Amino acid sequence: MPIIPELPGLRERKRLATRRAIQHAVLTLSSERGIDHVTIEDISRVANVSPRTFFNYFPSKDAALVGDAPGMASAEDIEIFVTNGRQSDVLDDLAVLLSQSLQRTEADREIHQLRRDVMKENSYLFGMRMATLRDFEDQLQQIVARRFVADTPALADDETELNQRSLLFTLVAVAAIRHAWRVWAEGDAASPLSECVKASFAEVYRITQRND
Repeated sequence: MPIIPELPGLRERKRLATRRAIQHAVLTLSSERGIDHVTIEDISRVANVSPRTFFNYFPSKDAALVGDAPGMASAEDIEIFVTNGRQSDVLDDLAVLLSQSLQRTEADREIHQLRRDVMKENSYLFGMRMATLRDFEDQLQQIVARRFVADTPALADDETELNQRSLLFTLVAVAAIRHAWRVWAEGDAASPLSECVKASFAEVYRITQRND
C-alpha cells in the first residue's frame, strides 16, 4: 500500500510558498541579469516580501540560489529503518526511507531546472550546493551505521570497519539518489521524485545481483 505523506497545515503551506517565491525570484532574476546585478531589494520586490522577510528565510542571496539540502525522514521512519531486522534487505529498506524523506520535501521541478541553469553559468554555486549535500550524506551515514550495528552488534567494536562499510553504502545510495534526480528532472512531469528514487534503487539492486 503506498505511503501517503501527511499534508502540511495552512501556516506551513504559507511558509513553503514564501520560500519558493523567494527562490523563484532570485533564480529568475539571476538568469536574466546575472547574479552580480541582482540585489536583495530586487528579489524581495519580485517575491512580494520585505527584505526583512527575505532574511528570515535565507541568510544571503547565495543561500537562496543554492537552496536546501534534501530533507531527512521523520525520527519515527528512521527508527523503523534502524530496527527493521536482519531478515529485511537493508538496500530495500533504505530506498523506502529515502523515498519517505523526499515525500516530506517533494521537489519542485521548475525550481530545480532554474537552479541547474544558473549553476551552469556560476560554477562556485555548484561547490556550495555540494557542501549542503555533504551534510545530508553525513546524516545518512550515521543512520546507516546504526542499522549495521543493530544487524551485527560486533561491528560496534570495530569503528574503522563500521565507518568504511557505512561510508561505502552511503555513497552507493547517494549515487542512486543523483540518478533519480536526473531521471526525474529530464523525464515525465507526472512522475514524482520519490517514485524515481524507488526505481533507481531497484535498478541498483538488479544490476548488483549475481545471475543464477
